[in-house]
Amino acid sequence: MSDRPLEAKAPPAEASRDLPYRQGVGIMLINRQGRVFVAQRIDMPSVAWQMPQGGIDKGESPLEAAWRELGEETGTDKAEVIGESRDWYVYDLPVDLAPRLWRGRFRGQTQKWFVFRFLGCDEDIDIATEKPEFSDWKWADMADLPELIVPFKRTLYTQLIAELGHFASADPTDR
Repeated sequence: MSDRPLEAKAPPAEASRDLPYRQGVGIMLINRQGRVFVAQRIDMPSVAWQMPQGGIDKGESPLEAAWRELGEETGTDKAEVIGESRDWYVYDLPVDLAPRLWRGRFRGQTQKWFVFRFLGCDEDIDIATEKPEFSDWKWADMADLPELIVPFKRTLYTQLIAELGHFASADPTDR
């Protein structure tokens, strides 16, 4: 495993260039049919779907953070880990967004991604969690992910598909 993050975006504007990256995790939750969980953020005015993701708390390993975020954002833990990205992925926030997110302390995120196989049924997913982040959710085809996400994360999602997309093959026990 490399310690060098994979670049997912062009360098940010001068204003945020000196800021650090927020450390986080991303979760690719795949159902038995090989489709990926995506959800619509509550705080997004435009239609943009994303996979679960979030920050790593102090003293927490990336995998622990991924399990916590899975529960916080999907309301379920009915899953198993089946894969992990080789490297950390990096994306920069757009110039107009950087000052507004995370109190303007970060230029973007560096993320470790995990692939989970969903073991439950759709009724086990409940996005109306204690602190809901999503207004709606659905299962999407892997190939459609880059078009569903906000434009500044499209390269990141394309890279994730290239590395982790093979995990989306349907669960052999479901045939």
